[in-house]
Amino acid sequence: MSSRKVVELFYDVVSPYSWLGFEIICRYRNVWNIELKLRPAFLGGVMQGSGNKPPGLVPNKFLYMTKDLDLLAKYCGVPLQPPSDVFEAMFQKGTLSAMRFVTAVQQQEKGGDKQVEQVSRELWRRIWSEDKDITEPASLSEAAKRAGLTDGEIQEVLKLSTSQEIKDKLKNTTEAALKYGAFGFPLLVCHIDGTPQMFFGSDRFELMAHCIGEKWLGPNPDNSAARL
Repeated sequence: MSSRKVVELFYDVVSPYSWLGFEIICRYRNVWNIELKLRPAFLGGVMQGSGNKPPGLVPNKFLYMTKDLDLLAKYCGVPLQPPSDVFEAMFQKGTLSAMRFVTAVQQQEKGGDKQVEQVSRELWRRIWSEDKDITEPASLSEAAKRAGLTDGEIQEVLKLSTSQEIKDKLKNTTEAALKYGAFGFPLLVCHIDGTPQMFFGSDRFELMAHCIGEKWLGPNPDNSAARL
């Protein structure tokens, strides 16, 4: 078997499209011959650094996005439901504290990335399925508890998330995304023969599969395989 190709996923839980891309690539991590590296980053920093505008600030894009997400949620099998006040959740509250928390979880986790995967998923679930807060320490703690962290681990991560070390790590990851050419999330970077190839969005998996020599089986590969 050929060596596993490294695939980096840069994401922020503020982005519903990132949730879709996250779930799909996590489903493929044991289907394709890849080594998936989760790279929690700060979308606000990418938007500012690239000079991009969020689709929610352009009226026609926002209307399209609302319908598009509904269709994609059903297609991908992700329980995505926009919060009652999307503008407040995305732009007023934001996810800087949440992404520092996820970064701290990753920093503390040893031997894999199951905790960071589960915590990220629970934060997405809170904001994009249950219309709940993800900015307060109690909210972050609840998400982490549902993800399987112990009370002691949660307290350690909460303390670490406010440290300069974690602030710098999140900033560095965000800058790494910008160096690849990021202008939004999700951003997938496949390392092919030593060369990074960037794919933006949750709808580029078929092309990505072609480039890394794998087969695209739809957003739910286990279900697709069962039908073959």
